[in-house]
Amino acid sequence: MATEKAKKQYQTLVKQHTPPRPIVRNVVAAFVVGGLISVLGQLIFGGLTRLGFASKDAYGYTGAVLIGLSALATGFGVYDSLAKFAGMGANLPITGFANSIVSPAIEFKREGYVMGVGAKMFTIAGPVIVYGLASAAVMALLRWLLGGVGR
Repeated sequence: MATEKAKKQYQTLVKQHTPPRPIVRNVVAAFVVGGLISVLGQLIFGGLTRLGFASKDAYGYTGAVLIGLSALATGFGVYDSLAKFAGMGANLPITGFANSIVSPAIEFKREGYVMGVGAKMFTIAGPVIVYGLASAAVMALLRWLLGGVGR
């Protein structure tokens, strides 16, 4: 009984000292930064198509350029500041995924290339890849079972 009372008192104390979250600022920052990353991607895509790349090729190259730019920004410490400011606006696009792979690689570089970079690189991104592939396989199976393949 005393522990329940202590838990309630602790929760009350935590609520009193926790600063309010700036929800509107966070939403606006995520929207603006995510939108700017998308605009950058569209500009890269437009530039590639103007250079004569076919649209289907330009899509892949655009993704590769965005991944490379975010990896460089992570290496120089810029992307972490952007993600801290924009939250999911910077973490949701493909650039955030590249950041989640490069950050642990940089952090554990001192442990060597095999046990540091190689082993730690996918600590954050690994579960995303696994669950993404598993979800895609389940959805493909459902589509096949429901007769949606080939339509």
